[in-house]
Formats: sequence, structure tokens, C-alpha cells
Amino acid sequence: MYIATMKSKGKIKDEKNQHKKIQYKEATRGLVIVYTGEGKGKTTASLGLVLRAAGYKRKVLIVQFGKIWFTGELEGVKMLAPYVKIVQGGLGFVKIFDDQSKFSEHVKVANKTFEYLYKEVTSNKWDVVVADEIVGAVAGKLLKHSHLAKLIKDKPVNLDLVLTGHHGKKSLFKLADLVTEMTPIKHPFEKGILAKPGVDY
Repeated sequence: MYIATMKSKGKIKDEKNQHKKIQYKEATRGLVIVYTGEGKGKTTASLGLVLRAAGYKRKVLIVQFGKIWFTGELEGVKMLAPYVKIVQGGLGFVKIFDDQSKFSEHVKVANKTFEYLYKEVTSNKWDVVVADEIVGAVAGKLLKHSHLAKLIKDKPVNLDLVLTGHHGKKSLFKLADLVTEMTPIKHPFEKGILAKPGVDY
């Protein structure tokens, strides 16, 4: 295929189209999906995917790293039973929200949560698994990149694995099928408005 392009001197030159034609097909295996970035919406996006999966009666597990407080999804998933289960693991976020725990304690609990996650991911019991805030746990040095790499490598071929959290790295992106970065443009907090129940948590 050739494309006519206009050059700076007004001349038209035929150039070969360097883009290879993509052969589209239905997904036949599970995907690795990453929601990262500094903007709001990572957990929200993953929960939207969970809602959609439940509509197809797919079995979904959500494991949250660092979150120990009440959020709307804890009650919301009860309405999606028996298809969706949610588990919280952690001592809260490190150094915020009046965190008093030692860093070593955070590391210990994060690793224990990962052990549970890994066991469930490799159990073949689930169609979709969401590891919420696990990307941030790696960025915060509670876990290592090798944890993510092992999880992705050992997951069942048909399992859709969703990873969320701040500060995702290119080393992770290379292992994923889909990566979306949330970019903050405007937020109510800038006007002094705190997080809203049912919207933010």
C-alpha cells in the first residue's frame, strides 16, 4: 500500500506504508491488565471490570493491599454473591492516615497477603483476580518486582489478572497486555473538598 504525502516544498511523494496490517481476533487467553498513574480511578476502573465480569457469571476475587478501612465495595460485592469475593490485607497505607506501624510490620503483612493472593491465583478457582494496590506496594518497597513477575508467569492461562496502584514501572508494563495510566487534571481536593462516600470510597 502506498500513501501520498505532502513534503515541505510542496512536492508529493509516494511512500510505502510501514504499518503492518493487524489481524484482529477474539481473545483466547487471560489478559494481564494494569491500572496505574497518579490520578484517581485505578480501583474504580478495576471494580467496573468486576461488575462486568459478574454479569457473565464469572468467578472473581479481589485482594486489596494496604486497605483496612470500610469502603463501599465491601458491601457492594455482597450484592454480587456468589460470583465475587473481596479480601483486605494490610495495616493501612505507609506513613499516611495516622499510620503508627513499623515499616517492617507493613512488609511482613504485605508478603503474607501476597502469599494468599498467589495461592488463590494458581488455584484455578477464579476467572478474574484483582490485586488492588499491589503496584503501589512494589513501588513502596513492601514487595519486589519479582513478586509481580512470578504472579504473572504462574497464573493459569485463562485467568484475567488485574493489577492496580501508583508508580507502575516499565518493567511491569512489558509483562502486561493492557496498561492504562490515570493522569490527574482536576480534583475536588484542590478546592478543599474531601473524599466523598460512594464516589471515592
